[in-house]
Amino acid sequence: MLILVVISNLLFFYSLFLIARVVIEFIRMFARDWHPTGAIVVILEFIFTITDPPIKFLRKFIPPIPLGSVRLDLSVLILLIGIMVVQSVIGGIIASNA
Repeated sequence: MLILVVISNLLFFYSLFLIARVVIEFIRMFARDWHPTGAIVVILEFIFTITDPPIKFLRKFIPPIPLGSVRLDLSVLILLIGIMVVQSVIGGIIASNA
């Protein structure tokens, strides 16, 4: 049971990193002259390093949706939904055994 709680907590923190990645990408998109320095670079590199592998994997199977001259990438959204589903299943298992 403790293992399920740990997995659920890890998934929660991973989803926070995914949300932080989305915010960072929006900042980079709207403030093109923003170049982080110092400790912020290390933090951003950590966030992108741990979130890149599953996003790149999903991008192989889920193409971006063209909306006029913009292409909407849904891989992060689908990954977040998948994490929420797994967390709900784990929460149900924990609740049924409590």
